Amino acid sequence: MTIKEAHEHCLEKLKSIYEEGEATAITELVLEHLTRTGKTERRFQLASKLSNEKKIQFMEILQRLQTHEPVQYVLNEAWFCGLKFYVDKNVLIPRPETEELVEWIISGCKFPIDTLSILDIGSGSGCIPIALKKRLGKADVWSCDVSSEALKVANLNAVTLGINVNFIEFNFLNEPEREKLPSFDIIVSNPPYIPQKDKENMRRNVTDHEPATALFVPDNDALIFYKAIAAFGKNHLTGNGVIYMEINESLGEETAAMFQLNGYKTVIKKDMQGKDRMIKAALIDL
Repeated sequence: MTIKEAHEHCLEKLKSIYEEGEATAITELVLEHLTRTGKTERRFQLASKLSNEKKIQFMEILQRLQTHEPVQYVLNEAWFCGLKFYVDKNVLIPRPETEELVEWIISGCKFPIDTLSILDIGSGSGCIPIALKKRLGKADVWSCDVSSEALKVANLNAVTLGINVNFIEFNFLNEPEREKLPSFDIIVSNPPYIPQKDKENMRRNVTDHEPATALFVPDNDALIFYKAIAAFGKNHLTGNGVIYMEINESLGEETAAMFQLNGYKTVIKKDMQGKDRMIKAALIDL
């Protein structure tokens, strides 16, 4: 099987599952992973044959992709803020919208940085705290998650990328546990925010494979994590501290109103697709 034949075969199979543009993008990722060459370089190697080992690997990858398993899990890699992260079924796949959240945080920092403490709530793959530490070298970055398996992934990424983040395991919804934490200049989170009722309208590659505990919240308490963060911030934000969060696009105003009722001033920011995707909250000086 040549590289060209593998490309055509993969694309044909994936077009029955995904739209053509997405199927093409996934196919390119698969061929890049197998050949360790970029798209431009592969144009001159289309007649090159895959080794028997690579052919077997290719067929195994394609078989998994046809079950709607995300390509990032199949290849165990995802890019975020220019860094390659290991990902598996224990963590959410990093999204471009979350990169926008990281950039918003960095744009709000005053340089040069002398001292800065950051808490990330919901480590997942570690993409947010690791990217922030990479860009804000002097910052003291903490990150917590309830999942020990997610923290294994986050720690692996931190070690692989040579980034120092303080990862801790605990349930942030447990008030006595979170009150043991110190104060921070910045609190950031991309918490679960999708009501259970919305699951039926989501794509299978998300609902069948990504960790439900990192996605869904009860229908009757969709802001459960934001309420906990608002309460925590009252006692754990430094004088000029700020909270940054990714939000459910359909609950932006509701989320902002809840923070305002708790004594915060808020700003909602749209993502590149024009959706209410992020919110910034700071306590009002009384």
